[in-house]
Amino acid sequence: MSDLKIGALARRSGLSVEALRYYERRGLIPPPARLPSGYRVFPVETLDRLAFIKRSKELGFTLDEIRDLLELQAHPEADSAGVKQRVEARIDEIERKIEDLQRIQQALRGLSSLCSGQGSTANCPILAFLEQDEPADVPGSRES
Repeated sequence: MSDLKIGALARRSGLSVEALRYYERRGLIPPPARLPSGYRVFPVETLDRLAFIKRSKELGFTLDEIRDLLELQAHPEADSAGVKQRVEARIDEIERKIEDLQRIQQALRGLSSLCSGQGSTANCPILAFLEQDEPADVPGSRES
């Protein structure tokens, strides 16, 4: 049989039935045919599309971006520059996030250095720093 009910599709794809319904609502997978009983039946090729979606999500693409990629994939005669552009944009965003996380990490290290971990929380320099009204540089951070 070339069609899969939603439960079988979920098992074979490793996704939940709820995720499949959500992807259908978002237009990531085409609406399935329905049996007279009302059950959804998907062509087996839907597994390939779901694998594409899962791999794209693992690489950090949003569902809207994945929909765009699927649209590009549906037009094999189109120039691949649009695909490359989307991947490059994802790389740029990841680099920005890494920079932000490194700044946060450095700030947390500076905060950690303020406190010996001894004594009561009433005298904790970390809590005192966090309680300040005015933004202040964390000692040991790159920006101080």
